[in-house]
Amino acid sequence: MTSEADTQIVLGVVTGAHGVSGRLRVKPFTGEPEAVGDYGPVMVRGTSREIKVTGAAKGLVTIELEGIKGRDAAEALKGAELTVTRADLGDPEPEEEGWLHADLIGLSVQTADGAVLGSVVGVFDFGAGDLLEIAPSDGGATVMMAFTQDNVPSVDIAGGKLIADPPLGTFETEEEKAKPKPRKRRRSPKAREKALAREKAGARENVGAQENSDTGDGNG
Repeated sequence: MTSEADTQIVLGVVTGAHGVSGRLRVKPFTGEPEAVGDYGPVMVRGTSREIKVTGAAKGLVTIELEGIKGRDAAEALKGAELTVTRADLGDPEPEEEGWLHADLIGLSVQTADGAVLGSVVGVFDFGAGDLLEIAPSDGGATVMMAFTQDNVPSVDIAGGKLIADPPLGTFETEEEKAKPKPRKRRRSPKAREKALAREKAGARENVGAQENSDTGDGNG
C-alpha cells in the first residue's frame, strides 16, 4: 500500500521539444513555473532524471533532462509527466494550506448546489495572484478564474472537488457569447440640448413656485 509520503505529485507535463539539442518544453503545475526544478530529480515514465530549468515564457518552461539528447529523444517524451513524491516537496509552512498546487489539477469545479462547471487543468501565477485554468464541462475553450476566497470558498482534495462561485460571465457558452449585447441608446447633440433646456425650465418653474408660496405665507 502506498503511503501519503510516497504519493506521486505531478509538477508538469512535457509539451514537446525545444530546439535540436534535447531540451523540452513543459507546462508547469507549480505555483511559480520555474519551481518544477526545485525538488531534485523527477520521475519521467518510470526513470529518475536530474532536471535543470533553462527558461520560462508564456506559461511554459524549458528544461534539460539527464540523458535526453537530440530532438527525437525529446519529442518521444511529449505527454510525459514530471513527478516527485509528496515527501520530496517537504512540509508546508504553518500559514500555508494543507494542499499543493499540483493537488488541484483534475479537481471537479462545482457550485455550492452541486452543479458541475468543469475541471481544473492548470494553476498559474503571472504576478497578480494564482489563476485556475478550467476546462468547462460543456466543452469549448478553457477559462481562467482568479483563485481567491470569494471565487473558491472551499477546496476538498479528498472529495476530488472544489466549490466555486465564479464571477458572472466566466462560464458563458459560445452561443451566449455570440448573442448581441444590448446597446445603450445614445442621444444626438440636439436631443441632449433639448433635454437640458427642459431641465433648466423645470428648475426655474420650481424656484418660481417656491417664491410665490413664500409670498403667500407672508401676506397671511
